[in-house]
Amino acid sequence: MSSRPILLQILLRQRHWHRYGLFRAAYDEAARRIDRGLVGTAPSRAQLHRWTSGELKRLPYTDHCRVLEHMFPGWTADQLFGPCPDDVLTPPAPADAHRDDGPMADVVAVFPTRADFTGAVPPHDLFDAAADIRAVGLSLNLICQQYPDQRLHGLIERGTTLRCLFLDPDGEAIRAREREEGYTDRHLTTLTRLNIEVLARLRARLPDAARDRLSIAVYDETLRFGIVLVDDSTCVLQPYLPQARGVDSPTFVLHRSSERPGLYNTFERIYTELWERSRPV
Repeated sequence: MSSRPILLQILLRQRHWHRYGLFRAAYDEAARRIDRGLVGTAPSRAQLHRWTSGELKRLPYTDHCRVLEHMFPGWTADQLFGPCPDDVLTPPAPADAHRDDGPMADVVAVFPTRADFTGAVPPHDLFDAAADIRAVGLSLNLICQQYPDQRLHGLIERGTTLRCLFLDPDGEAIRAREREEGYTDRHLTTLTRLNIEVLARLRARLPDAARDRLSIAVYDETLRFGIVLVDDSTCVLQPYLPQARGVDSPTFVLHRSSERPGLYNTFERIYTELWERSRPV
């Protein structure tokens, strides 16, 4: 067996589809364009590992090959499961790199709702290996409600930095959002205050040396986006739509481009400016 990685493994990494959830989303999108009956037929996580590790003795099923060839135009299934050519392994010269990339080049996946996103990319896939997490939004349920406290505690204790910026539960902007979503019982205020308390209690339990790695702050400005930045490379982005809960809003996954500024840089700047205007908790 060749020691050279197979082409499929390298192409998945280049397109930032090596996380299983993002691969499955891209696979389903390609399948939808070929035959809607193929949506949902992506290989399992274990099968994908066998595909990318070079363990296959023969090509996958024909339908799998059809979808892969649609995901990677210009490559045949035989090539995708063969050794990676030198010109793909070697990065192109900067003048030639990403000639066709537009301002949307760093968008690697789009999901109709946050529920679809977390179904494809569970929070533990997103956060478990992270060294730095920055988040701004309303109540930050992705971190405070969908990622276990003990797991988060262990993550920070082992060296991860976490900065969370909530919409101020005592501010005017959250009242406006409650009116927009039709709440009359201060539901968003209560939930946001609860999530802040969850993180504050977690911070109090951290060893002294780790406590400064968890920062909590609030801001009182018109709610426009939920932004989660992981390791200066991945951005999970949600717009807040009129009368729609965050869990029902479209979710975009961006990956920072090393070649030219893109949307990642735009939303990182939005996060940074909000953090600079925030009030620590």
